[in-house]
Order: sequence, then C-alpha cells, then structure tokens
Amino acid sequence: MNRPAPVSSRLPDFTWDVLNAAAAVAAAHPDGLINLSMGTPVDPVPTVIRQALADASDAPGYPLTAGTPALRDAIAAWVARACGAGVDGLGVLPTIGSKELVAWLPTLLGVGPGDVVVVPSVAYPTYEDGARLVGATTVRTDSLTAVGPTSRVRLVWVNSPGNPTGRVLPARHLRKVVDWARERGAVVASDECYLPLGWDAEPVSVLSPEVCGGSYDGVLAVHSLSKRSNLAGYRAGFVAGDPTLVAELLKIRKHAGMIVPAPVQAAMVAALGDEAHADAQRERYRARREQLYAAFTDAGFTVEHSEAGLYLWMTRDEDCWETVDWLARRGILVAAGIFYGPAGSRHVRAALTESDEHVAAVAGRLRD
Repeated sequence: MNRPAPVSSRLPDFTWDVLNAAAAVAAAHPDGLINLSMGTPVDPVPTVIRQALADASDAPGYPLTAGTPALRDAIAAWVARACGAGVDGLGVLPTIGSKELVAWLPTLLGVGPGDVVVVPSVAYPTYEDGARLVGATTVRTDSLTAVGPTSRVRLVWVNSPGNPTGRVLPARHLRKVVDWARERGAVVASDECYLPLGWDAEPVSVLSPEVCGGSYDGVLAVHSLSKRSNLAGYRAGFVAGDPTLVAELLKIRKHAGMIVPAPVQAAMVAALGDEAHADAQRERYRARREQLYAAFTDAGFTVEHSEAGLYLWMTRDEDCWETVDWLARRGILVAAGIFYGPAGSRHVRAALTESDEHVAAVAGRLRD
C-alpha cells in the first residue's frame, strides 16, 4: 500500500534548526552568547497588560473566535489611529499571533495547486511555507511586471517595513500593487507587524486611504502585538480589512477551532488601548539600534535599507555563512540571509531584541 507523502515533506528544514551549529560555536564564547538571530522580545510584559490577563484568568467557557466586542472595538480604534483607516466597513479578527495566519492564509482563502502566490524577493519564509502547504506556486519578485500575464495569481504578499530588510515601501508603490491585484481578482495581504517602528522613514499601511482608495476590497492587513507590546509569548495578533474576506476567515476558523484564549483577548484590549508602554519600548529599540548600527559599521559591515523595523540587514560582501561563522566565533549569533531567499545569500540579519547589556558588549567583541 502506497501512503501519501507526509505534509512536512512539502516544507524545508525549520529555519532556526539550520543555525544550531553556529549557535553552539557562539554559546562556547567565554563571555556567553549574544543572540541577535531572532526578533524575540526580552523586555518585560507591561504591567497593565499582565494585570488585564490576570483579571480575566477565570475563564471556564469557550471564547469567541470573532473576539469579544471590546476587543473588536479596540482593534478597530487602533487601526484607525495607527493605519489611518476608517472604521466604517472595516472587518477585524483576532488571530493566534500573526505567524499562524500567515502560514494558513492560502488554505483559508482556498488557494491550491496551479495557483500563484507572489512574495517579495527577500521575504519572511512563512509566506512561501503557506504556499507550499497548499501546493501553490510561489513567485519571488519586487516588480509585478515580472509575474507575466498569468491569471492564476490568487494572493500577493507585501511586507513594509520588511523583514529582514527593514525596507519601507512608499504609498504609491503599495497603491500600484493593490490596483494590479484588484484587476486580477487577487488578494493583497500586507504584513505590517513592524509598522510602529519607523526610524529613518515613515511606514504606511495598506489600509491608508492613499493606498486602498478608501475601499478595503481585496485587502487584508496583518498585525501583531509581539514586538509592540512584548507579547510574543501570548500569541496575540489580528487581521483587518475587507469585511467579506474577514467573514470568510471567521467562518472557517470557527470550524477549525482557531481561537484566541479569553484571557489573551482581555490582555489585547489593554495593550491596544495603551500607547505609553509602546512608546517606551520603541525608544528602547531606537537606542539599541543606534548602538548596533555604529558597532557593525565600525567593524566594516554595510547596512542596507533597515530604515524601519526590528533588524539590521547587513553584508560584508561574502557568502552569508562565512559572516555567520565569523560572528559566531565572537559569540554573536545572527540569521543567515539565505533563510529569506536566494537574493539574501550575501547578507545577514541582526535583531535589536537583545538586552541593553548584551547590545553594549557587541562593539567590543567585533574589535576582537
């Protein structure tokens, strides 16, 4: 009896497992590991959010997949403030972090074999993973003219500020993408998890009227509280945009049990309603960015893009694994650019999420 190939066979090795050898070298440094490879928050969860979680912890019943009315209102209000969106006609839906939505969005939209998913040339790996899970074809490009005349494009991912590059796409570029996709009946999904972290440029949301023309037709924006509010451990995200698409996502997610836990929903309300903690965290990242930027450029690295977001996208004009190894011998772990596509093969990505103490130590290690 021939059994079908396991679903995992459609996927590459898990990205971070490939770094294990370099991580072991870096961890052997006499002064310990400085881990800049992942954008995982290290600062405390703000008290206002922890209190909201605790107050909602007596939650014996099933939570609402659609989110509580208070959470839906909080998401809509934040999107209006941060994205310039109008609340009228806007669909919103909480998600179990943003990664699960990114991975499963092609499935939820009914994308399948023979369909095309467009992703940036250098991109978060999960965009392609989602396409692989449904057997769709992935096209990597930053110019939609390269896609050709195919009518099989079902989903176009944009990511601004970009991960790993920190690149910010101007509103006129995003508007062209939206117009192009609408002409073909494709969905534009905009990963905006780093939208609040503009440094040398001001990011714009796909939900902004100058991008979507005041209509959310065919447009979805994906957001996360992992970086803004240090809630990576809570798995707290949401999607906003086309109300018809959001209703379809909700219908399927109700059947599949994709539900944000009730205490986390309460914590999200508190997080979205408080800007003070987000402003303070942003300033922490700004200070770390300034230190790391100076340390790496002084050591001969060239930092490209990185005008926003949580990473420095850097090169020494050599194969990325040579750079990873060079830094690992100094106890510094970074992500290999090849993780994000062939166009990243001569770059590495360094995150701004280490402690102040470790960030301050980077410059000295680079001089060794």
